[in-house]
Amino acid sequence: MSGIAGRLHFEPGRDVEPALLQRMCSAIAHRGPDDAGTWREGPIGLGHRRLKTLDLTEAGHQPMRSEDGTLWLVLDGDILNHAELRHELTLDGYRFRSRGHAEVLLNLYHRDGVACLQRLRGAFAFAIWDAQRRELCLARDRVGEKPLCYHADTEGITFGSEIKVVLQDPSVDRDPDPVAIHHYLTYQCVPAPLCAFKGVHKLPPGHYLLARDGRLEVRRYWQLSFLPKFRAASERERHDLESELVQRLDDATSLRMTGDVQAGVLLSGGLDSTAVLALMAGHSVAPVRTFTIGFDAGARADLAFTRRVARHFGADHTDALLPLDPEKLLPRLAWHFDEPFADTSALPAWHAAALAGESVAVALTGDGGDESFAGYDRHVANHVADRLAPLNPLLGSRAVQRAFELLPDGARPTDPGSRLKRFVAQLGREPGARNAAWLAQFDRETKRQLYSAAFRHWAGPRDAEEMLFARQREAEADNFTDAALYADITTHVPDTLLARLDITSMAHSLQARSPFLDHEFMEFAARLPEGMKLANGRSKVALRRALKNIVPKEVFAHRPRPFRAPVDQWLRGELRDLSYDLLLSLRSRGRGYFQPHFVERMLREHRNGTRDWHAQIWNLMMLESWHRAFVDESHRLILQPA
Repeated sequence: MSGIAGRLHFEPGRDVEPALLQRMCSAIAHRGPDDAGTWREGPIGLGHRRLKTLDLTEAGHQPMRSEDGTLWLVLDGDILNHAELRHELTLDGYRFRSRGHAEVLLNLYHRDGVACLQRLRGAFAFAIWDAQRRELCLARDRVGEKPLCYHADTEGITFGSEIKVVLQDPSVDRDPDPVAIHHYLTYQCVPAPLCAFKGVHKLPPGHYLLARDGRLEVRRYWQLSFLPKFRAASERERHDLESELVQRLDDATSLRMTGDVQAGVLLSGGLDSTAVLALMAGHSVAPVRTFTIGFDAGARADLAFTRRVARHFGADHTDALLPLDPEKLLPRLAWHFDEPFADTSALPAWHAAALAGESVAVALTGDGGDESFAGYDRHVANHVADRLAPLNPLLGSRAVQRAFELLPDGARPTDPGSRLKRFVAQLGREPGARNAAWLAQFDRETKRQLYSAAFRHWAGPRDAEEMLFARQREAEADNFTDAALYADITTHVPDTLLARLDITSMAHSLQARSPFLDHEFMEFAARLPEGMKLANGRSKVALRRALKNIVPKEVFAHRPRPFRAPVDQWLRGELRDLSYDLLLSLRSRGRGYFQPHFVERMLREHRNGTRDWHAQIWNLMMLESWHRAFVDESHRLILQPA
């Protein structure tokens, strides 16, 4: 894992400034503390920061040149099948100076061009300059495990692993995009292809970009399909599919253990991360290193549970109960994420990566299991709602709706009363609308009360839900569950799950790998029948059955807390003053986005316990923190906060 950067001028006679490349690489020093390099030749310049995990020698230094001098490469990520490809290329006459995967990719591109993308397995983002064709190629892995963004205008293209790299180019403005902020308030993140900064773009997962003669072309090279379905009419057929599922997950796990450094596990105690630990233990001679964190006294029991799970597999376990330092944490999160990012699980992910990064350079995670096997509550709720369709006219009637509205809310949105009310409120709507409503952090009515007239005009008439509906329609699927999973995999996974994983891990120079996000494993899981994902109000049906003899029984019923942050409590305690200072300051009000009286109402009701607004308040706090880190101080070089 590393960080990449670069600039291409479309005017052949204009040279790239070395100082620009140095600034770009310095902005992502955290991604690669082990080595740094730049290369430039006339209008093209490339930069690289390296985290050494494979071939720790200087032979892996980047930017890397092909043997004939026609290609230059910078790579962030892993080519997991590099050994297989190296053998094939050697038979074709290619020679290698290093043991790493960068040179394998370079030679494969030399032989096959962009068609090489079909052969790659792993998490990657790379840039290759073809000196003969005068062509730049940018590419990103299929699922979006590694980020890649760019800014292009009539003069050239600037690109890098993180947005802060692109912002080092003085020609790139830092004007916020109100449409992106409008969508952020719904999804907790800025969904691609939007970016919080006007004119900056994220290269979508499974795509590549070609820049030549002043023209850009973005093309797709992979799309997950849920068809045709595997046959699972008999118990034997289902058993065979479950056996293959475990074998494929085991293969994906063992591939991610390769390298010249030891790999650990970020262990939550849930089914997915425990499965990864179990499979790693089967391939490791030494005890697997495992890491878990918690924030409050209530997490002690969960930490004890993960300790028992780790002990079951003979792991070398480390856990910690951590205090919160909000004055330092918020600006650091805002700086590292580059855009407003309100998923509160970034807090535990940040501390878990910090804990693991002290001991290992690589950590495997259970991320991605829910998205392939319908593991979220809203997946189950939608499935149940479909089964209740004959009763929808009754349950959706105004009288019944009023009766449920009179039920008291729980203290948290996850309490049974609150969840039941949210479920019943969406009955009678079509599945896509239900799913979107359960996903939304700020719904339409709340936005109507929150937005100022000016911001409503800036954001435009387009509703944020339409982006989700478009992904559902695009899915190659024959049922709504799979269409919803496709939408998750193409929006939630790259924009939230993987953004969180990449940013928090690389902030601590930790390489995170996710076996559940192996594209070959995902392609297999996608084709499983719907009934092997959801059945009788249960999720992850096939995964649970497949792992029943691999993980301890108690894990199946455990809902892990250690990787959750009690933000609702913090906003009534440690974070209360900070929330008021950020959101009711003259600086915040002066942006003209929101109605101050409604923001004050949210803070007051949450403080008094009359309504839980913690997710929305945190959303606004991260938005304001992002403005202060990147927009307000735009005249200064962006430096990492101490």
